Amino acid sequence: MDFPLASAQASDIRWVARTGSTNTDLVTEAASLPDFSVLITDEQVSGRGRSGRSWEAPAGSSMTASVLLRPSSVAPTQFSWLPLIAGLSLANAVSSFGGTKRAMVKWPNDVLIGDLKVAGVLSEALSDLSGVVIGTGLNVFQSREQLPVETASSLSQEGIAVPSIDAVFAEYLKHLRRNYEDFISCHGELAGTELLQAIKNSCSTIGRAVRVFLPGEKELLGEAIDIDDLGRIVVAHDGKHTAVSVGDIVHLRHN
Repeated sequence: MDFPLASAQASDIRWVARTGSTNTDLVTEAASLPDFSVLITDEQVSGRGRSGRSWEAPAGSSMTASVLLRPSSVAPTQFSWLPLIAGLSLANAVSSFGGTKRAMVKWPNDVLIGDLKVAGVLSEALSDLSGVVIGTGLNVFQSREQLPVETASSLSQEGIAVPSIDAVFAEYLKHLRRNYEDFISCHGELAGTELLQAIKNSCSTIGRAVRVFLPGEKELLGEAIDIDDLGRIVVAHDGKHTAVSVGDIVHLRHN
């Protein structure tokens, strides 16, 4: 299958009809590939979300792809920004087709329309820390019956018309490349940058009451108030502020 629009945005692009996981494939092949190489598939049968959850969708219904990023001038300690940058880029791409409907990011990297999830991002660092593979799964054409849970949606279910997977994929890659270049230009140090402000502006978690499930079966209940200069979500609770780098967040209902 050809992806002429997306191909114009990628250093190297490959399509496969069916695979277990585009992330796994790209991590395995990364040593021989250049920065901003792309793998996309019609059907992923062993996809994974965050925390090892499964992620699958009917063939041809989703934008299921991975991108290899090798920011050679950036310290690996700053690679944790890349999933946030991918989430921002994906939300921007969806919003460009959405008219009055704006896609937002639930920290760290789920993309929502309203309170319904339309996409997720999963990043995996290469073993030699030379880069990161960023996997994305965007629900595009699924019907309500094809969606896995009630809290999920698709672009078609939200009334967002895209002409093809290629079109929305190209839009995502365009935003990702622009944001990635900004990330490289500041050597991954986002404090005070327009890129960090864009990440904050796109994050619907900020200002929400949240429950945070932390490693070790711990929980925080409070209000997400900021993303700090290290990409952590800052939660106000019990008279103090805690910066969270790893955890599952549940948005609680608006008052």
